[in-house]
Amino acid sequence: MTVLPGLLAGQLPGSIPSPSTGVWHLGPFPLRAYAFAILLGIAAATWLSRRRWAERGGDPDVVLEVAFWAVPFGIVGGRIYHVLSSPAAYFGPNGDPVKALFIWEGGLGIWGAIALGGVGAWIGCRRQRVKFAPFADTLAPALLVAQAIGRLGNWFNQELFGGPTTLPWGLQIDATAATFPAGYPAGTLFHPTFLYEMVWNLAAAALLIYLDRRFRLGHGRVFWLYVVLYTLGRLWIELLRIDPAVQVLGLRLNVWTSIVVGLGALVAFVVVGRRHPGRESIVTLDQPSAPHGIDDQTGHEPTDERAGHTHTHDHKDAAEPSR
Repeated sequence: MTVLPGLLAGQLPGSIPSPSTGVWHLGPFPLRAYAFAILLGIAAATWLSRRRWAERGGDPDVVLEVAFWAVPFGIVGGRIYHVLSSPAAYFGPNGDPVKALFIWEGGLGIWGAIALGGVGAWIGCRRQRVKFAPFADTLAPALLVAQAIGRLGNWFNQELFGGPTTLPWGLQIDATAATFPAGYPAGTLFHPTFLYEMVWNLAAAALLIYLDRRFRLGHGRVFWLYVVLYTLGRLWIELLRIDPAVQVLGLRLNVWTSIVVGLGALVAFVVVGRRHPGRESIVTLDQPSAPHGIDDQTGHEPTDERAGHTHTHDHKDAAEPSR
């Protein structure tokens, strides 16, 4: 394989070095950067979700209760998807099925994490008597923040990088690392796809928060927009990666997943927006819905601007036809 001379790390002083290790030992106990990145992402997502849930009128402590269900479900789902989408390392000729349980060595598929984590969140919401759709809207930007921080674990593990590049921010990979691809000389720089996804996710999270506040999105639309934005970024980032992956019709499985899931989320966003253009005024299941005639977006009765006053109704007028 021919590699351009400009790919050598020594000729590009602006390149990104990889950490020398991703594991430290405290006596007999290993401390893994990947695990710290996941935990830090969960903590950041919980903090942001508590603030956003309080802004919607909910009890911020509910976020902790729902996370008690969503987090373990999400981790299990993420691991299952990773194993199924990268089976060679576990069930291939030189694979070890037992390593499918070694989650601390890295490997969580976001699709499985969101799918099964959503099941856990739904269970938590039901137990806390809160509506799932507004809670999902609250959580959506926080998920992107958690995903961005979690990608630091891939950097420490020197994994999931892209193809060779001459860009000044190319990523240095230790030539002795197990993840260094065969056929490339030592010093070859690679696309830092972990960094690309970090930047994309944080920018998408900021955009979601802005759009949610500007247009008062509700009924799950923030979550569906999160899926659209994430899959859009994951699509082009996935096309850069060169790590082994299941291929379907010449494309990586995650590329097809991004396309299908992203299009489905876009359709859901449009359909829900037409049916429910406003935002929920009530976020709990125990409170009654807004009465007929109350604007679900503002929580107030609509004002008749032509007459210059607001209509009110009592019980005896409720049966009278509109005039």
